[in-house]
Amino acid sequence: MEILMLLIPMSVVLVALIGAVFWWSVRSGQFDDLEGPAHRILADDDRVDAGATEMDTTRYAERTEQRPPL
Repeated sequence: MEILMLLIPMSVVLVALIGAVFWWSVRSGQFDDLEGPAHRILADDDRVDAGATEMDTTRYAERTEQRPPL
């Protein structure tokens, strides 16, 4: 029975701490856009910038070419 005098205040403090962290994350915008990152990873954006020079496009092609595994 004496252990309850320790466990109940500890659980109340833990719940208050979790609530404070959740409140902070909501206020700071952590949950504003839940679907955006999932859609961005699927978007294929392999365009070369129109203002890029020939040297830039060659470097881009070298970076993106597929190389066989060693």
